[in-house]
Amino acid sequence: TTDALWGGIGLAVSIVLLGGGTVHLATWLLPKKRALSEQKVMAWLDRWLADYEPTVAMYFSGGTSSAYQANMWLSTLSEVDGKPLIVLRERFMVQKIDATDVPIICFPKVATMFSLENSTLKMVLHPANAAKTSQVLRIPTIKHAFINHGESDKLSSCNPYAKAYDEVWVAGPAARERYQLADIGVEDKDVVEVGRPQLSPITRSTGAHQGTYTTVLYAPTWEGWDGNPGNTSVLLAGENIVKHLLADDSVRLLYKPHPMTGSVDPRAGVANERIKAMVREAAAKRSGARPGPEAAAELVRRTAELDRLTSTAFRASADEMERMMLQGAPDGDRQSAVAEATAAWEAAYWASFPEWEHLVITDARPAIFTCFNQADVLISDVSSVVSDWLTSEKPYAVANTSGMSESDFRAGFPTVSAATILTPAATEVPALLAAVRAPETDSHAEARAELKEHLLGPSDPPSLDRFNDAVRALCDRADERRVRMESRLAAEIPGQRDTDGDADEFAEALDSDSESGDAVTA
Repeated sequence: TTDALWGGIGLAVSIVLLGGGTVHLATWLLPKKRALSEQKVMAWLDRWLADYEPTVAMYFSGGTSSAYQANMWLSTLSEVDGKPLIVLRERFMVQKIDATDVPIICFPKVATMFSLENSTLKMVLHPANAAKTSQVLRIPTIKHAFINHGESDKLSSCNPYAKAYDEVWVAGPAARERYQLADIGVEDKDVVEVGRPQLSPITRSTGAHQGTYTTVLYAPTWEGWDGNPGNTSVLLAGENIVKHLLADDSVRLLYKPHPMTGSVDPRAGVANERIKAMVREAAAKRSGARPGPEAAAELVRRTAELDRLTSTAFRASADEMERMMLQGAPDGDRQSAVAEATAAWEAAYWASFPEWEHLVITDARPAIFTCFNQADVLISDVSSVVSDWLTSEKPYAVANTSGMSESDFRAGFPTVSAATILTPAATEVPALLAAVRAPETDSHAEARAELKEHLLGPSDPPSLDRFNDAVRALCDRADERRVRMESRLAAEIPGQRDTDGDADEFAEALDSDSESGDAVTA
């Protein structure tokens, strides 16, 4: 301004605001607002662990797009026979974990994670291999079981890293055989069949679909790390598959690509976008009666209710510490409420669309299992999606973009033995649809039932019971080791020494180049 008066007023206001802001920030130096020291934080954590007395933990570390690998085990963990706990390593992951009653502790620094050694924790479940997994394996008082985040015939399902765990838990006999054939050092005695307890929401087939439209779920996997063209059908076959499906006026297509599609090979990401555009364009050309405004209103209401329960009234800007404080102690009633709200939301979601509308589904909701229940047939790749789908015993097809002959493809990948095999041109799609619409022509029905048991194990006893049996058995092994070690220490075996110093030294070395930050988020 050219006016000295207004310039002076503006300057005075600026100085007042600057001074006020400085005073406000200075209040954070007061004792009650000052961040606690690492020593006090760890003392609090030790007291919390002693009070809660955890016995079974799920350990998880990963990138921003990998949280689904842990989330798929939350319902099982909440029903585990013991006192469950979730152990995370990255702060951002706290905000990626779905609503759960299981307490969460985040250890950004490995040195603080070693506090678990002196807790009541007996065993740790690992849904994924990660660089930081080796750090928790250093704790000798805890037993470790690899549970994976899905099973498929791909080599990544038999990673040599699995031999680092005390036990490898698999769904059924197929995975046991897979580990032995892979010859990667995992002994058969360390493989435990527990089924897949999280598959209980999947409904079984009740026969041919009676509606006007045949609902097809196309759920391709991602391209993987090894550059194998057979990993995903998106690149070589995806557009052909979708073209043949959209050419059938009686097909309703649900397209749900893997969330990591295009993360390694940009060409897969480009192809994925083209496929989504094809589906949306076809959906826009269709017309017909749509659900009334009450259906949309019901979805809005159910969404708000589910968001309220799953967010625990978090502010949009809430950080991981605020989320942990608001989450509070385990509450089985809340877990049940979330399950009921989720079921109600899913019903409202599907009711808000007409039965003829093609959909592109890329959000976390609706989950893959509820898509299973809507579909009459699945088209996918060699992946854990196929194994999970077999729970429904409904028809499925697998795209063969590996360059192998059909006979070699079936022999090399047991999960496709009861599938219709699609070539990159996808000319087999019309025959697949015909078999779905006329179950008497379905030549793979009996084979699917047999393959289901081979991959997922028997239906009786229930998978959750077998899972809990395995939990109790491994916890017993941890208890037995502690008794043996206490006996050795009591006998003062020559050469026995206190390893605390070595553990501290090791932890400090690992932390020397780690990011600075709070000792623990809990």
